[in-house]
Amino acid sequence: TTGLVLITDDGRWSFNIIRPDKECEKVYRVGLRDALGDPRSKYTVNQIINLFEQGIQLQGEYGPTAPAKLVYLNSRQVLLTITEGKFHQVKRMFAAVGNRVVQLHRQSIGNIRVDVEVGQWRYLREDEIAYFL
Repeated sequence: TTGLVLITDDGRWSFNIIRPDKECEKVYRVGLRDALGDPRSKYTVNQIINLFEQGIQLQGEYGPTAPAKLVYLNSRQVLLTITEGKFHQVKRMFAAVGNRVVQLHRQSIGNIRVDVEVGQWRYLREDEIAYFL
């Protein structure tokens, strides 16, 4: 997994990011082992998109995930937007439809986007901090 990581010592601020009722969007670029739409797959691309929009039942969870938005980039890459943060949620969602995540890159959390090179960091701007207050 690569991409955006937020580090803070402000518990109230970080809680606002993870609270389910805040529905903070997290966007991931996902690389998949198996091509979407592969004839051997149980689901078509459109069926997978619809399943994600409805919410996926994850193994060991009481109910399905919140609706997620899946954007097809190519047969092995998608953009996924979720509003939750369950344990290994993205990997578990794709496992539930018979695929495997081989690359996962978090592009954004709320209004905060990855805009630095790998291995670099920066302080958040005031507007980025205020977004979660």
